[in-house]
Amino acid sequence: MFSPSLSKEHTVPDPSQMRNRAKEPVTAALAGPYGHPFHPMLVTVPIGAWVSSLVFDIAARLVHQPQPLAVGARWLIAIGVLSALAAATVGFLDFFAIPSGTRAHRVAVTHMLLNLSITVAFAGNFLWRLNESSPTAVGPLVLSVVSLAALGISGALGGKLAYHYGVRVAAETVQADGFRTSTDSSRPQPRLGSISREGD
Repeated sequence: MFSPSLSKEHTVPDPSQMRNRAKEPVTAALAGPYGHPFHPMLVTVPIGAWVSSLVFDIAARLVHQPQPLAVGARWLIAIGVLSALAAATVGFLDFFAIPSGTRAHRVAVTHMLLNLSITVAFAGNFLWRLNESSPTAVGPLVLSVVSLAALGISGALGGKLAYHYGVRVAAETVQADGFRTSTDSSRPQPRLGSISREGD
């Protein structure tokens, strides 16, 4: 006789196994080794470049010779766009490790779409500025502010993926090794390459 409970038991995936899958790199050479993802390191470049460009824009409207600052802001935006594409390429690899149909996957989709939209907005911002005279016009300046506000929301979602859902974060058994004292010899020291994953 058909048993619904037995069928459900065999069809519903184990959340612990799905979580551990999201901790593993798709390819360590491109996405970073276990516990050391490249994406969080790479995103600091576009964030820094775009925030600095806004600082340059504001400063350009306060000084007597705004052109150097306005030009600098424009090229900082270009640096941010190029580095964002590199960060997105690595981020895609981490995205593929997240099982579909999960809350983490839905957050990752929103995070990805926001980041792509922000990158397109800054690319358009750069093109907008090519024929603009200094200081930076109000339109591109407002677009930068709106894009950075969206970037803050996207960053919060990225933080939720890492710190709330543990995407590409080492298992707690690995993290515990960092809190052992030099006199603690009661338990063997786990090796990163052979540690049993949390939840196995």
